[in-house]
Amino acid sequence: MNWTKKVHLTALTLLSAGLLTVSSWGMAAPAAQAAAPAAGDHGLLQQLQAKHLAAEDTPLSFNDLAFLSANTGRAAGKGFMIGTSDGGGHFQKIYEGQWNFRQISFPDNVHGWALASVQEQNGVYLIGTADGGSTWTRISESQVGFERISFTDSKHGFGYVRAFTYYTEDGGRSWSQIKTPANTRGAEFTSRNNGWAVVVAPGEGYRVMKTTDGGATWKLALKSAFAYPEYGQLYAKGDQVYALLYGGSGMSQTSYSLYASGDQGKSWTRVIAQETAGGGPAPGSGSAQLKKGPASGKPGNMQLAGSSTAFLVGFSPAGEQVAVGRTVNSGKQFTNLPAIAGYEGIISFPDSKAGWMAVRGANTSSLYATSDGGMTWTEKFTFKGNEQ
Repeated sequence: MNWTKKVHLTALTLLSAGLLTVSSWGMAAPAAQAAAPAAGDHGLLQQLQAKHLAAEDTPLSFNDLAFLSANTGRAAGKGFMIGTSDGGGHFQKIYEGQWNFRQISFPDNVHGWALASVQEQNGVYLIGTADGGSTWTRISESQVGFERISFTDSKHGFGYVRAFTYYTEDGGRSWSQIKTPANTRGAEFTSRNNGWAVVVAPGEGYRVMKTTDGGATWKLALKSAFAYPEYGQLYAKGDQVYALLYGGSGMSQTSYSLYASGDQGKSWTRVIAQETAGGGPAPGSGSAQLKKGPASGKPGNMQLAGSSTAFLVGFSPAGEQVAVGRTVNSGKQFTNLPAIAGYEGIISFPDSKAGWMAVRGANTSSLYATSDGGMTWTEKFTFKGNEQ
């Protein structure tokens, strides 16, 4: 049965009007409040920040990070990408230019992809690198509609929008649409054949569905008749599967539920059910281990490490806290770990102990590292804004 549709990348793009005028990023300027020194950066990062502060008071900010090991990884934002190969002892400027990196995916230390815009413009392009991030090439000539990308090696990857999933075997030049259930509100594939979807069933509730044949058929894994999610994000690795279901948002608050499975979706634990005054009830039903997630705030991204360990970052802008929650037994027990100061956070955990977190503060954007699974964090690098 023909259940995929082969499409060229341009068929997934959003049409843009007119031509984009690309200019070099920033210009030299006297050092104002520069980046906090990092050992061995030879002043390059301070110079990068100084250029930025000549035009804006706010600091350079990390939009995403991707670490392959405790020592090696990258962090990127508007017009820049920096990296370390010795666990943050030294940082170097990998890229400076026109691209505002929204999300990055590095399956190895050489090949990478990103969803990026040209500086302040809203349109997003798919770009790629084959030299670790120093140079980037547009893979899409037009803007793309992907909300998220994930590449598993130098050729194969997935592109996601809320209702649809696409697959590439040639580094993003062409894509096949994978059939997902009607009313899908989020999906995740670990391979071409194995995937998960959050589905809203009108009048019935929501479902978490599973496919093992590339979307040809979908089977029920989890269901609820109460409190529909607005949308869902799924995370899967090995036997671990997590369904992060988002409820409503308001007053800087978000309601959500986190469900966990350690047996490929055969059984589930409701880990977190956080309801808020601004966001309303938490999606789903049944008893939960915890009524609040990390930092008692909004959920951020998750990272799965090893066979049974997973991390969820949470942040509370009102409370000015960022924290990580952790399980070491596939969600059977979940612990909210101590918070640090900040407004927003993104995490990358290459293993069950070593992790990195980008934290946005009132006038700073910092990189932190942990070697004890998020119990304690060490500041490794900070960009600072001009004095107010």
